[in-house]
Amino acid sequence: QVQLVESGGGLVQPGGSLRLSCAASGSISSITSMGWYRQAPGKQRELVARITSGVGTIYADSVKGRFTISRDNAKNTVYLQMNSLKAEDTAVYYCRVRTLNSDIYWGQGTQVTVSS
Repeated sequence: QVQLVESGGGLVQPGGSLRLSCAASGSISSITSMGWYRQAPGKQRELVARITSGVGTIYADSVKGRFTISRDNAKNTVYLQMNSLKAEDTAVYYCRVRTLNSDIYWGQGTQVTVSS
């Protein structure tokens, strides 16, 4: 089992920045990838960015050049630095991890609202 606790969401003006954090606990040695997904009202949940051990990182085209995903193995935490935020980035952001057994765990979600 893996438990995830997210933080860092909030209200920001267009062009602003936020950093999301997701701290993992439990069977963390089995984690192979950590990522961020988001779901806007009336839309499907979509991949934002993911970092996979031994593979690297991937980003949605819509956030390339603006968002950066990183992982601190010592703190068992994954971060999402979001810069140049746009109104269309407004969504609930979810942390997700995958384990060696291909089990998937989700965080509780954190709201990001970009508005003037």
